[in-house]
Parts: sequence; C-alpha cells; structure tokens
Amino acid sequence: MHNEVQQHPEFTVLIDGECPLCAKEARMMARLDGGRGRLAIVDIAKPDFNAGDYRTTYEAVMGSIHGVLPDGSLVEGMEVFRRAYGAVGYGWVLAPSGWPVFRNVCDGMYRVFAKYRLRLTGRANCVGGKCRVPGTVEGR
Repeated sequence: MHNEVQQHPEFTVLIDGECPLCAKEARMMARLDGGRGRLAIVDIAKPDFNAGDYRTTYEAVMGSIHGVLPDGSLVEGMEVFRRAYGAVGYGWVLAPSGWPVFRNVCDGMYRVFAKYRLRLTGRANCVGGKCRVPGTVEGR
C-alpha cells in the first residue's frame, strides 16, 4: 500500500500555533496524517492569517477551535476534533464523544476549556490584545 497525497484535504483545522497544547495536538494530528494530505493545519497566530478568508472573525477562531469542510463551511468545538481525527483515519478514538449520551458532556467540557484556554496555557497576559479570547478579561 502506498501513501498518495491528496490535492485537497478532507478537513482543515484552524489552530492557534502560539498555544502550547494546541500546537502539540496539531503536530500529533500531522503525524497521524502521515503526509497523505488528508488534513491541513492553518496557524491563526501567523501574521498573514486572515479570518475573513474563512468568513469568520479572529475573535471567533480564538474563542473556539474551528475547522473547514471541503465545501468551505465551518464547524467548531469538539466537532473539529471528531472530524480531524476522522480525516486521518483515527475517527474511532473520538467516536464516543459524538454519541448522544456523551456528546453534550464532551462538547461542554471543550467549551469550558476554550473559555479558560489562555489562562490554562500560561498566556493570560497576551500583548496588544492579539490573543484575547472574547468574553474574558486579560490577566484574570
């Protein structure tokens, strides 16, 4: 079996490359993809990132992880992880998080993480408001 690189990814993840946890997860997902091109990773912390290219805002993508489907539509939160792992062939790992009994719990846990992500990853005092998450006060 040979690994053929796809021209268009099955899924694109918009990730905060300045977030240590997020960057680690992105590297792991890239390894799982194994160069097949099923998953694209876009760093929203790069100076040339333009949220408008994805019909969203910087504040939205900083507030919750987003992913882009091949048709250009966006998904966010835990659904991004479910689809990203599915794209690289490991959908079974997060499949239970999408089951009716667990979905609300898992999605809620991610929302709590997203709300406190900057503080949890040691970035509560970002400079110039660049990494401020909507609905939070920097330094708290």
